[in-house]
Amino acid sequence: MRIILSSNPYRDKGLRTALEADRILRKAGAETVLCLPFVPKKGDRLDLPRNLSLHQLEEELPRADLLVCVGGDGTILHAARDATLHGVPILGVNMGSVGFMAELEQHELSMLSRLTAGKYSIEKRMMLDITVRRDGRRVFSETALNDAVVTKGTSVARVLDLQVTGDRAVISSFSGDGVVIATPTGSTAYSLAAGGPIVEPTAENMIITPICAHSLHAKPFVLGSERSVGVRLAPGSRKNASLSVDGGRAFKVLPGDWVECRK
Repeated sequence: MRIILSSNPYRDKGLRTALEADRILRKAGAETVLCLPFVPKKGDRLDLPRNLSLHQLEEELPRADLLVCVGGDGTILHAARDATLHGVPILGVNMGSVGFMAELEQHELSMLSRLTAGKYSIEKRMMLDITVRRDGRRVFSETALNDAVVTKGTSVARVLDLQVTGDRAVISSFSGDGVVIATPTGSTAYSLAAGGPIVEPTAENMIITPICAHSLHAKPFVLGSERSVGVRLAPGSRKNASLSVDGGRAFKVLPGDWVECRK
């Protein structure tokens, strides 16, 4: 069994937790490689052990049976986009403040030895394919495990006029700070904070939650996974919006753009 250990060096100081996991897995008979989940920021001085052999995650994923992520929920979200392309399941070891998505805590590392004996199950989670179309062209594409969020950006004073569609039919129009389109996994993230429902993570639904809507009729609602959910600025709007997928870097959404979300 070939296992990738990918640890967030900003949380796992000196990669001590990852190295302990490596020792446990090798003793259990696994073949392991160590990778960083992302390229460190330029100028950052990381506390990494000397003479430690680190591999490139994108090169190791095609040959891996499992990816063990050491860090917070953000580390798992970041890894999910690449791992899912290769059909590699993820096991999270929590070193963050929340850890909703992780299966193990630091003090439970000894349980990793069960992996090589086949004593585990794989839980499938629905993801979203997010696309922005501008004048018929695709100008943005990303995959989300948690959510896609359309917001007003950094401006405090103004609100957005939004339309939400299901299969291109308008199902909600409102003014507010934005809207969250979440998976069941993401129902306990930003969607929950904005007043959305908690949905069982193994379900297959799309949860639409308005953010601070200036309307009494704008409520959260849940659609089936076969729907195509769209978000656009209301016709005649002159304001721009920002799209963030799984908390990533914002993409500017212009009037006339379609943000489309599918299973």
